[in-house]
Amino acid sequence: MQEIDHGLAQIQLEPANTKNLKAFVGELNGNIKILEKGFNVKIFQNGNKVSISGDEDNIQKASNAINDLYASTTKGIEISREVIQMAINKNEDVIPEIIAPNGVEYIIKTPKKVIRPRGKNQNDYLTKMSSYEINFGVGPAGTGKTYLAVAKAVEMLIAEKVKKIILIRPAVEAGEKLGFLPGDLSQKVDPYLRPLYDALYEMLGFEQVARLLEKEILEVAPLAYLRGRTLNNSFIIMDESQNTTLDQMKMFLTRMGFGSYAIINGDMTQIDLPKHIESGLKHGLQVLEGIEDIGFTYFNSKDVVRHPLVRKIVDAYEAFDKKQS
Repeated sequence: MQEIDHGLAQIQLEPANTKNLKAFVGELNGNIKILEKGFNVKIFQNGNKVSISGDEDNIQKASNAINDLYASTTKGIEISREVIQMAINKNEDVIPEIIAPNGVEYIIKTPKKVIRPRGKNQNDYLTKMSSYEINFGVGPAGTGKTYLAVAKAVEMLIAEKVKKIILIRPAVEAGEKLGFLPGDLSQKVDPYLRPLYDALYEMLGFEQVARLLEKEILEVAPLAYLRGRTLNNSFIIMDESQNTTLDQMKMFLTRMGFGSYAIINGDMTQIDLPKHIESGLKHGLQVLEGIEDIGFTYFNSKDVVRHPLVRKIVDAYEAFDKKQS
């Protein structure tokens, strides 16, 4: 615990490196201003000495976050708005969340980027994807479910543990009609897989992704196209699985062949199915819960890595839904 005297604490950041200090503070003290607002404190920085004033608990939380962020600069991690927000989320409690309780932080290195977990649930998710052949990632938008699944797929493809990456999405959309879009069913679904493409571009680059598509090492398919197929030696990611029916979820889970891995991601608060149709994800979680060889990771609003307002919106909707139920 940081020693606090009359609502004031002092931290000495080590090692006192000018480049790291500049990265920590941000342009025009921008990073410090975000931390002040996030913890409701005042922060004063002079060289490698930082003073924090405010409520005792908030000082301790801010102190923990500052130490985390400065440690990140020493590892060469860019202190982006996203990184700062995750440090704020992680240190909401006086005793901060430990990302890797067992001491093992799961890090993925792709050709274009190094991916690190931004919280305990993200680290658990990455670890379980190495331990189980089938994994469910369930939680609100912006928690990194899709991004981390793509990172794991890229890692396994590069390591030649799989021969193919298959991206799947049910052909149900939020209040829109696929029939009005041009092309066949595959082309209609393609735009809805944009988050998966964006992650692949970031990790592999445009040219490499294009080559993988051309060689059919990377396949994009609507869920309906899987019927009758057996998928061997593949890393299969199904996004938006809350929009599968019971039959579709069962069909997907039984397509797995030898040497394959399946990731099923979804958000139970964003079901676009007609009211009378039960979600295949909801049903699947209930049916498969007791099977030891399947991994389950549940994310919450603390894991949101988008704009801080997104988290508040998620919390507001959850609170409203609880009142209605």
